[in-house]
Amino acid sequence: MHNNPPEKTESLFFELAGDLRLSMLLKLSKHKYRLSQLSTELDATMQEAHRNIIRLVESGLVFKDGEGDLGLTSYGKSIVFLIPGYEFLLQNKQYFIEHSIEELPLKFIQRIGSLQNSEIVFGVMANLQRWKTLYWNSKVYIKEIMSQVPLDLIETVSNKIQTGIKFSYIFSKDTIIPKGRAELLQKIGWVNQISKGMVERKMINKVTIMTIFNEQEACLLFPNLKGEPDLNIMFYSQDRNFHEWCNDFFNYQWEIAGPFDEQKLNET
Repeated sequence: MHNNPPEKTESLFFELAGDLRLSMLLKLSKHKYRLSQLSTELDATMQEAHRNIIRLVESGLVFKDGEGDLGLTSYGKSIVFLIPGYEFLLQNKQYFIEHSIEELPLKFIQRIGSLQNSEIVFGVMANLQRWKTLYWNSKVYIKEIMSQVPLDLIETVSNKIQTGIKFSYIFSKDTIIPKGRAELLQKIGWVNQISKGMVERKMINKVTIMTIFNEQEACLLFPNLKGEPDLNIMFYSQDRNFHEWCNDFFNYQWEIAGPFDEQKLNET
């Protein structure tokens, strides 16, 4: 390490603020380029391209090798890895003005760019249908963190358990359950499925972030500004990074969750 005076964060953001410089970094994250190639692909003049590349080289983000090819330094690659987080938040700015990620542990906020390749599903009925389809598509397991339990989903997941999939879920102590749930669980032999290990469950004090996923696809719902999960808008994806984020978040909650207690659930 060098004993140079520490650079301020705003100097980095200033370098990333130029559209052309940011586009250059994203291009160079794929492979090396000649300056002329970079200029052509980005529809920039050679003068513009040269001026901006000089700045990126001087800032330590880009290097030029002995053959004249441009590439990202290790530092440059590290910065580019963080860009998707800002892009995801920016693409969904209005959503995150109205919804909170404050309840997330910092390590999940720092990985929020993993959620970038997703679609937004609008409407409670559309979201319920997507959950039901996700259940039916499962071949190995279903995992979920829920604050509300629609009655018809219980039958759907029970049918999948009969085919051999494993169901793991986390409820909050104030989870809202529908009338008739107890009778339905008895009818489908829920206790027996738990004893066989096909169903496992835990409980946490409060669910603010909901996720439902199988081995291939995942849904994620953030809370509104009152801290309540918003069932009207949901992120859905089959992207591997999105799925991994949801799975890691589920495992994190599972580790801190306590035993399941039916008596704490609220029937509506």
